[in-house]
Amino acid sequence: MTDLNSATAPASTHIIRTYLITSGLFTLATAMIWGVNTLFLLDAGLDIFGVMVVNGIYSIGQVLFEVPTGVVADTIGRRASFLFGIATLLVSTLLYLASAVYNWGIGGFIAGSVLLGIGYTFQTGAVDAWLIDALDASEYKGRTDAVFARGGIIFGIAMLSGTLAGGFLGQINLAVPYITRSIILTVAFTTTFLLMHDIGFEPRKLRASHFLTDTKSIFDAGVRFGWRNPVIKPLLLVSMAQGSFFMYFFYASQPYILDLLGRPDLVWVSGAFAALFGLSSLIGNLCVNLITRTKWGESAPRVLIAGAVAFSILALLAGLTGLLSPAGGSVTGFAVVMVLIFILGAVMGLVGPIRQGYINAYIPSKQRATVLSLDSFFSDAGGAMGQPVFGWLARSISTPVTYIIGGVVTSIAAPLYMRSGRNTEVAIDVGSAVECARDGTCEPIESVKI
Repeated sequence: MTDLNSATAPASTHIIRTYLITSGLFTLATAMIWGVNTLFLLDAGLDIFGVMVVNGIYSIGQVLFEVPTGVVADTIGRRASFLFGIATLLVSTLLYLASAVYNWGIGGFIAGSVLLGIGYTFQTGAVDAWLIDALDASEYKGRTDAVFARGGIIFGIAMLSGTLAGGFLGQINLAVPYITRSIILTVAFTTTFLLMHDIGFEPRKLRASHFLTDTKSIFDAGVRFGWRNPVIKPLLLVSMAQGSFFMYFFYASQPYILDLLGRPDLVWVSGAFAALFGLSSLIGNLCVNLITRTKWGESAPRVLIAGAVAFSILALLAGLTGLLSPAGGSVTGFAVVMVLIFILGAVMGLVGPIRQGYINAYIPSKQRATVLSLDSFFSDAGGAMGQPVFGWLARSISTPVTYIIGGVVTSIAAPLYMRSGRNTEVAIDVGSAVECARDGTCEPIESVKI
């Protein structure tokens, strides 16, 4: 273990570079199928409801394993957790391929989705926690939201490249993006193993006999430092509300835009749609520093409220456009929805890093991975409930109607962000991690740059 007080501790530049490289490879690999996943499942014989059931099972897998995998991140280490995640995603991708090739039906895809959910839970929280701990250990003096913004830029570039490549490869054969994803995941595993090492965190043994105890302890810590924290609790509820709709929105948009265009055979357009979303997210990331340097952007809750309002309005408009478009396709309707999705991606790219910096400012280091996993837990729970429901509504009524309903459901995010903002007087420039008691009172634990 590296001596945190020694002069040989890795420089923050090396830590940030490792974060960007490993996260970029991981995103590039996973993004290969994002633009074609729904089309792949439909081609394998599922309908839109079946697709959303499979996606919902993925979210259920995340819900069930967020806390147990958090034990791995907070005991064995953040690096080990990330490596487990990459390996599990590789197995799940191969299972998806086998299910399509050997006609295993929805059962095979459900099994793959469960593993997929587990794989992502090993990654969520662990990587961000590794970064913050390592930067603290290296006495990094910069703003972490700027680092998250750079990570968001890499995410956008990787997503743009992966989804666009996946779309064109899918035009050849819908299985090719999954094969490519498996290859890149192997590269990501090797790179992470060589470059990433736990810094600022002391790993400890995870004993099978203590696993349930550790799980309960970490769950209790998540409740104590997350749910009972009056600043973070509203953020968790936002994750649930927006998570109930966003995953459905993204994956349902693949066949939706092709229907609007009247060309369900153009697989590459679906990949281009996902790439466009990645590009717009990248633009949003690039605007983070510009916005946070303005007087209006000094307040993180203010930016998050505006972003939540925009999210709901854009979803409503995307649904209304579909309702007003003629049957058989409309180039105008297609173009309008693509513009709306582009703007929505930019909004999410802007608010994402700001929200990451905001929530990290109120989490003590030892519980960082746990609380971040709890945040993902709420998002996954929303997705597990929302995707099958929205899928059923899409099959029973129409996709545009589900977008309108989704816009209404996610409108609760704005008042929740307002509530979070009222519970702190800390500016975005300097935050304090806090420990909150049952009565809601909080005491500062440590000062954190965000």
